[in-house]
Amino acid sequence: MSKFLKLTVAALALTAASSAPNFAAAEKFGLGRAATDAEIAAWDLDIHPDGTGLPEGSGDVWTGDEVFAQHCAVCHGDFAEGAGNWPKLAGGKDTLDHKDPLKTVGSYWPYLSTTWDYINRSMPFGAAQTLSADEVYAITAYILYSNDLVDEDFVLSKETFLDVDMPNADGFIVDDRLTAEAHFVREPCMTDCKGEVKILKNVVFKGDPNSPDDPDAAPVAEAASEEAAAAPAQEAAVVETAALDMALVAKGEKVFKKCKACHQVGDGAKNKTGPILNGVMNAKLGHVEGFKYSKTMASMGEDGMIWDEANMAAFLKKPKAFVKKTKMSFAGLKKDEDIAAVTEYLKSFSE
Repeated sequence: MSKFLKLTVAALALTAASSAPNFAAAEKFGLGRAATDAEIAAWDLDIHPDGTGLPEGSGDVWTGDEVFAQHCAVCHGDFAEGAGNWPKLAGGKDTLDHKDPLKTVGSYWPYLSTTWDYINRSMPFGAAQTLSADEVYAITAYILYSNDLVDEDFVLSKETFLDVDMPNADGFIVDDRLTAEAHFVREPCMTDCKGEVKILKNVVFKGDPNSPDDPDAAPVAEAASEEAAAAPAQEAAVVETAALDMALVAKGEKVFKKCKACHQVGDGAKNKTGPILNGVMNAKLGHVEGFKYSKTMASMGEDGMIWDEANMAAFLKKPKAFVKKTKMSFAGLKKDEDIAAVTEYLKSFSE
């Protein structure tokens, strides 16, 4: 915030009410005049978590898609997936307990009012407060859809505002440590705090665990035997996947990092923002049980369309062009070699 804007905000804050003391403060500090009711109203835009303060108006998902593309996509991507170093607004489901969590509107923000208020107050970048209430409702609806929080026919208004369940609504707690943990608080020691230091234990390093004289040698040998026993099974697996281009699979694993925010593969994979992709190659579109696909993709699968190499390549290149109204919050892969690599990588995972 610039120094001028800070002074302006300070002036508005100090002179917001029309009481005599504030007039005196304005005169004393040379901070202008008391704000008028109209000026206060122009800045009094906050929306409460229960929807208090929302204006009349409404906006549906697909109007939001168009408005988002016009005003927001240049920074946040066509599908709210982020562009360059600008923030991602979609994805990140179930990542908050990870080492590198993805904090988005869908994964982290506890209140929908924060989203609406921020867009209304501060967006688009460089042209804040130029959006109409209907446009803000529509953009918010589209962001919710991009996070798989509403259906494609959802219309957001102050009447439907509280129908949306934000996944992290219960993820924040009041910081009450000053009272709840007051019994732990004590005056810190500032001088002569450390008494005599004694060495209570020494660290003893054992010899080479592979030495025959070492008592740990037997378990190591036993482990080696277990590995040897597993070797035939591993060889069989290699034979089974011999048709794969393993160099391409390795490259595909690296490119797939772009997909990990929404999709999982391999043992223990679970549905996230997107479905698991085990066994996806040559399966019908929308085949994963229990995952809520867009109506269009589900219909395409019901009509018998499968994820062969051609269809997978077309989808990975531009998801929204291949499946109209898809929930895929990713613009697509630009390089054909990356598409081929990801396809080969997905082939390596059976059901």
